[in-house]
Amino acid sequence: MKIVFATNNKHKLSEIKKILSEDFEIISLEDIGCHEEIPETGTTLEENARLKSSYIVDHYHIDCFADDTGLEVEALNGEPGVYSARYDDTTDHDSEANIRKLLRKLGNNSNRKARFRTIISLIINGKEYQFEGCIEGHIALEKTGTGGFGYDSIFIPENYNKSFASLGENIKNKISHRAIAVNKLAKFLNDISLL
Repeated sequence: MKIVFATNNKHKLSEIKKILSEDFEIISLEDIGCHEEIPETGTTLEENARLKSSYIVDHYHIDCFADDTGLEVEALNGEPGVYSARYDDTTDHDSEANIRKLLRKLGNNSNRKARFRTIISLIINGKEYQFEGCIEGHIALEKTGTGGFGYDSIFIPENYNKSFASLGENIKNKISHRAIAVNKLAKFLNDISLL
């Protein structure tokens, strides 16, 4: 099955291709000639994922899925949440600046509980379906590891003592928020392809 993943993020694209089996051929926005920045003006992950998938369907008339992911830190009332990619508003999508701001705001707070959430919006045959993946964990005091991207170097998933960036992509791609959501998506796509 061939399907468009509405992203220009090469890290996400690579991660999703590794999580989904060879049953699916994942095509990027670049592959369909979409180079515009799709607006992410929603106030929730659900809205942003839908905005992206709807944009592709409306402009390119092709079935697709899109995701939005947020890191939600309990002591910061769920921040950065929907603004995770642009948390540090002095830069544009600068992961290092986002991490510095988050660690600065959290300070020495003993409550370091956090969770990563991914919402996938799939539009197929004119209908939208959403899939959620969530993993609980906590924020480290400092960065560790060199793998991953975004906040991976400071997020330690529950039942592990290393950050996503230290665990390596094989483990991350089995347990992450994105893996959980993508596996739900894959099951759904497999089920409908059998109909």
